[in-house]
This record gives sequence, structure tokens and C-alpha cells, in this order.
Amino acid sequence: MDTRIVFMGSPDFSLPTLQALADHYQVVGVVTQPDRPAGRGRDLKAPPVKELSLDLGLSVIQPNRLKEQGVIEQLKAWEPDVIVVAAFGQILRSNVLNLPPYGCINVHASLLPRWRGAAPINAAILHGDEETGITIMKMDTGLDTGPIISKSAIPLTGNETAGSLFPKLAKLGADLLMETLPKYLSGKLNPNPQDDAQATYIKMLKRSDGELDFNETAAALERRVRGLNPWPGTYLLWGDQRLKVHRTRANSATSPGVGVFTTKEGFPAVGTSSGLLILDEVQPSGKRPMPGDTFLRGARDWANQ
Repeated sequence: MDTRIVFMGSPDFSLPTLQALADHYQVVGVVTQPDRPAGRGRDLKAPPVKELSLDLGLSVIQPNRLKEQGVIEQLKAWEPDVIVVAAFGQILRSNVLNLPPYGCINVHASLLPRWRGAAPINAAILHGDEETGITIMKMDTGLDTGPIISKSAIPLTGNETAGSLFPKLAKLGADLLMETLPKYLSGKLNPNPQDDAQATYIKMLKRSDGELDFNETAAALERRVRGLNPWPGTYLLWGDQRLKVHRTRANSATSPGVGVFTTKEGFPAVGTSSGLLILDEVQPSGKRPMPGDTFLRGARDWANQ
């Protein structure tokens, strides 16, 4: 098609959408985050969207902020009909939102208005939602408040981690966009306002969110372990070291007390405000991840902490 598209995105989640757009439309430019230090050597690493864009031969800019000098001028020079955004990581202001004739379209990883904000995939797991999905919305100046063009839902089984759910929703987002965009551009789909009264929000995650608070229930903590896997990950303090927790089970057995270390079925467990949290896979400091029962054989003082 002759439609001119500018794409804005940064992480792996964005890749299926960018690839689909490049396969079916004229992507005239890409805006992504700057290269960042990564790894132990702190060498600069390009965002995944930049790497794919260069492979596709697309023009790329990487401003720290869209308000930097020259950015708006470049966007105008590309003359996009529509800007498509998928996990870009920067706020778009009205001078960008109003630039293309068809506005800015966002591929958002939740069923809006539920889970507006920075971590919607994690939020669905953390709160035990029965389903999640993708919303294609026309962006406005609010935080994920723009009118909805289309939605697609998938059920949650209760076994997902954030890491396993990300690629499913990334593909769903690309598929839904390809189904939605032609109808939107031709006027067959009109955006509908969100019901703000039904809105929920999730804040940006921090490393400190990974510490397990055993004043919560075992069920809530089990969801936290899955919802924060792989980042920022979850942990507990065992003696003087931080024990990473990768997989758990919630058990309805009577708790020996909040935060009390015990064992269950040959695995380490911790008492919560309701039930036991059984640790199926852990990672002691400086070691590889291991099954909980293997860890327990070398941690004879576990229940004495």
C-alpha cells in the first residue's frame, strides 16, 4: 500500500509489529530509544527495534526526548499518514499526535481501560486476571486514555510468566494491527471513547518490587513470582544473603507464621498471611538456578532462620 508510516518502538515486544508493517506498508522512518550501556562490560547496546530497522534498510533516529531539536522537523520531512507506536517508552505530546492526518495509533498490551500504564502484561498476572489481550487505540495526550479502535483477548491459564506472555501478546498485537489498520484508514472503523470509570493503572516496575512480602497471601506471592519473571525477578532474604525465587506453588496448608521458614513435600517453604509458599526453583547468590529440593539438601539450617 502507499500509506506512509512512521513507527515508534524499542523492545522485543515491538518487533512483530514493525516487521508486519514493513511487509505490508511503506515505513518511511523509525524512532527508537538511544543505545544504552548493558551487560557486565557496560558496552552500548542498540534497542531491538534499531537492529531490525537496520536489517530492513529503514531510516532510524534515536532521540533521548522527542522535544529535542530536529526531531519534529524529521517527522515532518517523513510526511507520515499515520504514526504507529508499540512500546516506545516516551510520551507523545500534541505536536506529534496532531502531525499525521490519521493521528498516532498505539498497540497496547492490555484490554483497555484495564491496565493503563507502563507494565500492563505484568499487571494482568499480578492481579490474577482471567484474560488479557491487545487494544489498538488512537492516542491522545493522556496516559493510555485515547479512544479504542479494536481489541483482541486471550485467556490466562494461571501458569504464565511475564516472559512467556510477552511474545504471545507481541504477535497478537501485530496480527490485530494488520487486521485493524486498513479498516481504520478507510473509515470503516471509528475509535470509541474509553469508560474512564473502569480504568485501572499499573506503575512502572522497580527492582525493589521483587522483594517478597510474606504478609501477603501465598496465592498473591505465587502470582508475583510469575508476574515479575524475568524482570525484575523476585527474591527473599535468607540469613545474610539474597535468595532469588524463580518458581513457586501456593499451598493451602496452615501457615506456621508470617515469614517463618519451613519445609513441605521435601521443598523449602515460607509461611504467609494465608497458606504456604513452596519454593520450587531458587538461585542462591553466586550459583545457578536449582530445584528447591536440591537447594534444601545443602541448606540444612533453612528451617532455623
